[in-house]
Amino acid sequence: MIKKITLLFLCTIQFSFSQDYVEYKTGSTTDITTDHKSGVCLMGGRTEQDDAMRWFLNQTEGGDVVVLRASGSDGYNDYFYSDLGVTINSVTTFVINNVAGATDAYVLQKVANAEAIWFAGGDQYDYISFFKDNAMETTLNDFINVKKGVIGGTSAGMAILGTSYFSAQNGTVTSAEAQGNPYHSRVTLGYDDFLNIPFMQDVITDTHYDERDRNGRHTVFLARFSTDNSKRSFGIACNEYTAVCVGEDGKAYVYGEHPAYPEYAYFLQANCTTNFAPENSTAGNPLDWNRGGEAVKVYKVPGTESGTNYFDLSDWEAGNGGVWENWFVDNGTFTITSGTNPQCGTLSIEENIGFVAKVYPNPFQESIQVDALEKITEIKLYDINGKSIPVLVDKNNAISTLSLSSGVYYLKLKSILKTQTLKVIKQ
Repeated sequence: MIKKITLLFLCTIQFSFSQDYVEYKTGSTTDITTDHKSGVCLMGGRTEQDDAMRWFLNQTEGGDVVVLRASGSDGYNDYFYSDLGVTINSVTTFVINNVAGATDAYVLQKVANAEAIWFAGGDQYDYISFFKDNAMETTLNDFINVKKGVIGGTSAGMAILGTSYFSAQNGTVTSAEAQGNPYHSRVTLGYDDFLNIPFMQDVITDTHYDERDRNGRHTVFLARFSTDNSKRSFGIACNEYTAVCVGEDGKAYVYGEHPAYPEYAYFLQANCTTNFAPENSTAGNPLDWNRGGEAVKVYKVPGTESGTNYFDLSDWEAGNGGVWENWFVDNGTFTITSGTNPQCGTLSIEENIGFVAKVYPNPFQESIQVDALEKITEIKLYDINGKSIPVLVDKNNAISTLSLSSGVYYLKLKSILKTQTLKVIKQ
């Protein structure tokens, strides 16, 4: 619900300040506060999918949208403000030319006050160069994780929305180049050092997917992540006219015009086996990541205008409307075969045997409270990869979770004779 109503200016106004940035403003010049919702919208890179963009705008509950871009002009202003039929207060586009423009106090304040932020296409290395390791990075992460606004992007704008990312610092890279050498000079990746977006942990995104034959290089990105970080890797990709919208519950709904057009989203994960890492991922050599033909488990989801098909990022297992595939690279050659659900569940954690307990709140933020009908003798917490996470538990079985990143965890409880494992989500 909008708490303050202001008059609207129906024209677009351009403001230019030196060469650091250019501002284009449409709608009200007075900021408002709304009961907005969080989320992330990922667009594959060509013409925007209107139904997904309406989802994105509706998350603002009539608030203010800021578009960040490093080239172009005001192409999103009228599209967001009036063309989609969703009532919002304003659209402000900033064309950022350098770090000074990104860290200008006025720009930062507009970003902080918005209910939605959209990254346009272009060159993702511009965004990384201008926005990373400075006040803009801090402002964006506060917007995402403290204010809990909705964020999204297309093409280069989508490319930066995983916690890890392909930076394109040395230009783009083809699938053939990456498969032939996973440490090719153009395979430039960043790990957990920029944006921290819920449900996007250890995720690398890719765009313009089938149209530019990028599934092979994307698989290499995941192989590099697993090699460099010694943990399972994840990926989300969209075809050019396809969008993925992730709500507060972690369900990633896929929008497009299938079956009229081959519009799909792809959800990739290194297989949840003990030996998940590539057999050979070394500089100068073709990638070998086979693992019995099941190195990467992929859920391929057709996008529809109603967005009814989805994949659940809270467990990376449940979905609707898609099919499972196996992807692997053998001596630099990429292959796709039909697959099955990896059924990762709780990985190596023991199965439940009749123990009755509940935890709340779930999703949680600062703490989890555990209540049980039997005396709990042990509490352990695991991340989605099955790695044990140290936790501080008080005498009332309250667990401090301030140090945890947003994402999915598994809580294993033991009594004298029984165990129970529960899935919990940090927002």
